Amino acid sequence: MKRGLAERWRRRGGRSVRLVLAFDDIMEFALALLSVPPEELKALGWTFADRKRLLDHFLASGKAAQGVPPERLGATPIELDLPQRDVDRLQYFARRELPKAASNAGAIDRVLSVLDAASHRG
Repeated sequence: MKRGLAERWRRRGGRSVRLVLAFDDIMEFALALLSVPPEELKALGWTFADRKRLLDHFLASGKAAQGVPPERLGATPIELDLPQRDVDRLQYFARRELPKAASNAGAIDRVLSVLDAASHRG
């Protein structure tokens, strides 16, 4: 029985990591993920399913942002729970692709800082 639990845990991506980012930074990152063409996905070693799973993490932030007044929404800190495996993938993506796609250099710095702090390597 323990072997089955360990296998499911590994399949889900390992331990869960909590990230806190401003809503605007989350949306900036999500737009950068959407802008990656298929050949770049392949270069990252990702499939469309990988990108969809990563985007699903960010889209869940919309539920957390409901009820926040529009004038405060962009700066509202949102908590995301991601598997460590996905934090590692997002960290690699943020270093390699985010500077090409993001419109806000401050968002890049904030996202990298949060991902580095959350990474078991960082």
